[in-house]
Amino acid sequence: MATIITDLKETFRRGNIYIQLIYINVAVFILTTLTEVMFQLFNRSIAGVFEWLELPASVLRFILQPWSLLTYMFMHAGFMHILFNMLWLYWFGALFLSFFSAKHLRGVYILGGICGGLLYMAAYNIFPYFRPMTDDSFMLGASASVLAIVAATAYREPNYPIRLLLFGTIRLKYLALIVIGTDLLFITSSNAGGHIAHLGGALAGVWFAASLSKGSDLTSWINKCLDTLVSIVSFKPRKPKMKVHYGTGKQKDYDYNARKKAQSDEIDRILDKLKKSGYERLQRKRKACSTRVNVKPMENGKRKMKNENITATLIFSFHLSIFNYYNEASR
Repeated sequence: MATIITDLKETFRRGNIYIQLIYINVAVFILTTLTEVMFQLFNRSIAGVFEWLELPASVLRFILQPWSLLTYMFMHAGFMHILFNMLWLYWFGALFLSFFSAKHLRGVYILGGICGGLLYMAAYNIFPYFRPMTDDSFMLGASASVLAIVAATAYREPNYPIRLLLFGTIRLKYLALIVIGTDLLFITSSNAGGHIAHLGGALAGVWFAASLSKGSDLTSWINKCLDTLVSIVSFKPRKPKMKVHYGTGKQKDYDYNARKKAQSDEIDRILDKLKKSGYERLQRKRKACSTRVNVKPMENGKRKMKNENITATLIFSFHLSIFNYYNEASR
């Protein structure tokens, strides 16, 4: 069991940001489901307890639990609910990272959830159709966050081809429009709050991508808050800095630069000398070879030229060895 937990921790640590988000969602779902099952075995219900982690439509109830604007996007109502949300997060999270950074994905996930939740609360308190349901309505799920990722990617690369089973290849912008259009058509259905949140998340994704194309990152404040929170949670006492002393005296910058320049000049002098002597020797041997070719068989001429090529290769290798030696010594 300990090995499994260790493996999961290592996979979480090394995984991409969308993998980490999936891990968090699944962990919350398993924990809440197991807790509910344990209480049901003793004929007890704790459904009211989890409502404090879900987003209420009532503004008065929200004032009592403002944290639910963040926690609701990690809660799910059942296995199929979390399954399809995580599949969409897995597919489009990987695609999102092809055009944006990991911190952008993390920020868009939170931004989409916040905007989806706020639009859900606003609609239930503004439109008369939803007012009778306001006091008893709660929302949960990562759909708004996932739709924000989908919409941002579709805005960035609208013509990206997506292969769908039974439908073939479709451009990403059309897929996003189909999903958003479906939410608009079913905005008064039994899952009205979910469809409204989807629209809020999609708007947040488009808002983010459009702003980023103009040089403004809407997720910067979210990532700063998350980085601060992570640093607080994973706080470790600082170890005293180790002082390293090199030699007995301190080397000044101009002394170091002078020594380095002297080494460079020495390298240039040696290379010029080797180049000049090697070139003159090669020229002399070429002349001797051309003279011998007229009076000796071709085999000797071939042997001479072969030896000259080997000599030139050795000289070039020697140049490189000296150059590499001085480079290593100056580091």
